[in-house]
Amino acid sequence: MDVLNLAHGAFFAWGAYAGFAVLNALNGLGWVETGTLGQGILSVLLALLAALAIGGVLGLFLERVIIQRVYGDHLKQILITMGASMVLAEVIKVLWSPNNQTVLVPLSFTGSYDVMDVVINKFRVVAIVVGLAVYAGVMAVMQKTKLGIIIRAGVENREVVQTLGYNINRIFTGVFMAGAALAAVGGSMWGIFREQITPAMGDENLIFALIVVIIGGMGSVTGSFLGACMVGLAFNYVAYLVPKLALGANILIMVIILLIKPWGLMGREQ
Repeated sequence: MDVLNLAHGAFFAWGAYAGFAVLNALNGLGWVETGTLGQGILSVLLALLAALAIGGVLGLFLERVIIQRVYGDHLKQILITMGASMVLAEVIKVLWSPNNQTVLVPLSFTGSYDVMDVVINKFRVVAIVVGLAVYAGVMAVMQKTKLGIIIRAGVENREVVQTLGYNINRIFTGVFMAGAALAAVGGSMWGIFREQITPAMGDENLIFALIVVIIGGMGSVTGSFLGACMVGLAFNYVAYLVPKLALGANILIMVIILLIKPWGLMGREQ
């Protein structure tokens, strides 16, 4: 959508807290820490649905109240979404306290698998499956549906799409909501994986999201997928060998790619 949105970190954190609240409620029913495999799967799904819902609602509010006024102005987008992110983070502190919270993990997803002497955390497998499903779903919508064509055309020339009879403003609102909802789902997954959440967790992860998008190229979902794989693998390998250089290695990769391809791996020259 050509929108530089720095409030995704806040959506990420709100999704984590929404999932945290759902898991706590379900644990009271005996579904989480002592539940069966089916109850564990359903608990995670309900947590993700709660995150999806809260992210969508926040995205709707932010897009209607703020973003619609600054389409086409990147500087204002950066400043206004950064401010919104700070406000949303403070609201989390009011509702849940500024202290770290421990996230319950369903019994079925604790522990690890031993595959040919390789130890694999069970929830990492869940994260990979969910990530691939989200990527496949987004690509299917964007490349195989009429809605995806309208969205891509609207980014290129919204006036032409509007004259063809499509309400591009309403469509863009829906796209912004979807992006916010997916950020919230990511936050919920991250919270369960780390087993701990904080109001500042969105800002802590936003730097990785920015590096991923820059490496992949603005506007390219596949580029972001490739960038995420590169950033994740590089960070973990370097963190294992030289922990203090892990983030620096990601930034170095970004710099090298931008020197070779200024618009990112799959971005288009502006």
